Amino acid sequence: MTILLIGIFIVGYICIALEHTININKAATALVTGVLCWVVYILGTEDKEMVSEQLTDHLGELSGILFFLMGAMTIVELIDVHNGFEIITRRITQKNKVNLLWIISFIAFLLSPALDNLTTTIVMISLVRKLIGEPRERLLFAGMIVIASNAGGAWSPIGDVTTTMLWIGKQITAGNIIKQLFLPSLVSMLVPLIILSFQIKGVVKRSEEDKTEQAMMVSRRTQYIVFFSGIFILLLVPVFKTLTHLPPYMGILIGLGILWIITEILHGDKDEEDKHFLSVTYALRKIDTPSILFFLGILISIAALQSTGLLAELAAWMTEHVKNPHTVVIAFGLLSSIIDNVPLVAASQGMYSLAQFPTDHQFWEFLAYCTGTGGSILIIGSAAGVAAMGMEKISFVWYLKRFSLLALLGYFAGAGIIMLLYYLSN
Repeated sequence: MTILLIGIFIVGYICIALEHTININKAATALVTGVLCWVVYILGTEDKEMVSEQLTDHLGELSGILFFLMGAMTIVELIDVHNGFEIITRRITQKNKVNLLWIISFIAFLLSPALDNLTTTIVMISLVRKLIGEPRERLLFAGMIVIASNAGGAWSPIGDVTTTMLWIGKQITAGNIIKQLFLPSLVSMLVPLIILSFQIKGVVKRSEEDKTEQAMMVSRRTQYIVFFSGIFILLLVPVFKTLTHLPPYMGILIGLGILWIITEILHGDKDEEDKHFLSVTYALRKIDTPSILFFLGILISIAALQSTGLLAELAAWMTEHVKNPHTVVIAFGLLSSIIDNVPLVAASQGMYSLAQFPTDHQFWEFLAYCTGTGGSILIIGSAAGVAAMGMEKISFVWYLKRFSLLALLGYFAGAGIIMLLYYLSN
């Protein structure tokens, strides 16, 4: 069963990577791979009820991620149909590719700790669409947004799912993770950004104004209300989670409901036909549903590997055979580009106790950095990457050729900073 399960996962992974070669949508491949993994698992296990319960538990967790993704996409789409991003784009007059790349990257890096890397990626790619008209040029910016968002999320307790897990588990504290990981995370972004700056030149062609008749009817007041309400709601999601201890998707859902009410009130006096194109109902139809299904397929595939104990066994094997904790954590970070970083961090929390590595120990900080930034090495290694892949139709192979090495160099540069500071302090 184990060999068959791994084989299905690898074949599915290869098919996703070769999406444009085999002309099969990656969402279809991911869904088939995910379901087949669970079919093999349940057929190879005597306790069918236990497997069904595990699947139900995993779907409870996965649905939270999917609902969060759907809610965030809808809010961003709603801002877009009201031309809300024009408030920012008309202030960014820079057309030089290098200068614009630096501006976009730093905005993503500084926004991600507050919004989280997934939401930041969705917002920033939507913004870049308004700034750059040529889709091929946007790909470079989208790739850098993924790296910057993941780097920014690594130094915040709410910037990435894994840092949040470590924060809740009391392995790290908010103040210390910011202090210790800001510089390494910054370096992990700067290295690929600097290298990429030498590879591009010229100016971008600004996106042509493509306002629908309905969008042109939106007043400047309505535009500002929807834009700032949407951004404010996204920023309040981490606050909602901290105050209520409810998962983030609950915050995004109540925020979507509030914004829905706001837009209904703002457009209450319009004709039904005009109002339709400015409604949440219309925004829901425009979000990238195939990307959400792709996300589902990838996550249930990994959940199958986690439920069979394969990921825990892999983590335990590495711990037993690789004695140096730094090497183990670096390897975990590299693995997180292939396997979701959440089960890897969960396995680490189970293998290493607070007695062995107390709160704010350098091991936990290093783990947060590596699993947070390691996902940038491959496009499907992080939630931010998967979202960008769907929104801008980035192929696995294109990202592998253009950004994987850059992300890897940044990853090791930041890791080197952490180890250097550790040895200097000791």
